[in-house]
Amino acid sequence: MQYLFDLHPNDDRVRELGRNDTALNKLIHRIEHVRIPVQQDGYIYLVRSLVAQQLSAKAAETIFLRFERLCGNVTPDAILTTSEEDMRSVGLSKNKSSYIRNVAEHVKEGALDFRKFSDMDDEEVVRLLTSLKGIGRWTAEMFLIFYLGRQDVLSYGDIGLQRAAEWLYASEESGGQPLLHRKQACWKPYSTIASLYLWEAINLGLVRTERI
Repeated sequence: MQYLFDLHPNDDRVRELGRNDTALNKLIHRIEHVRIPVQQDGYIYLVRSLVAQQLSAKAAETIFLRFERLCGNVTPDAILTTSEEDMRSVGLSKNKSSYIRNVAEHVKEGALDFRKFSDMDDEEVVRLLTSLKGIGRWTAEMFLIFYLGRQDVLSYGDIGLQRAAEWLYASEESGGQPLLHRKQACWKPYSTIASLYLWEAINLGLVRTERI
């Protein structure tokens, strides 16, 4: 399997983060490895993101698999030839059906070309994606991280990330700044990697336990 991120304590980027942040360094050595697989298709990634909005991971996967069976292949052509009625029959809301069709239309028209993202900076990607109906900043930031593999993305609005940071840095004084804004200074240019370790702490159930 190919990995977008294959992180471990001896990775140079991870070591730099650890040198700049003692608490994070302890967490890194407790977790050790974080691996994020490569997503092969940006269009499918966005469709999955739209399907998953306001749903549990299990419910989102169930609906996506039904949708995949309905379309045969999740491509712009397949989606644009699928009726809204059929899309709603697999569990998609009217709004989500509209959002997914809108993304398909933009791809077909050439307004959304996944080959061009590599030449765009983070904010350019965010501006383009958030111009599409149904895609907000958080979804665009997750696209930067989990599809494009950008290394210095910090999603201030991510509730899980906020919760994990509050757990890890509970003993630190705030200094009047929001926690994630304060931490970004010592995480740069690897804010994504710090975020991945914090999310992994949630995945492993550490955030509900005593501080490390």
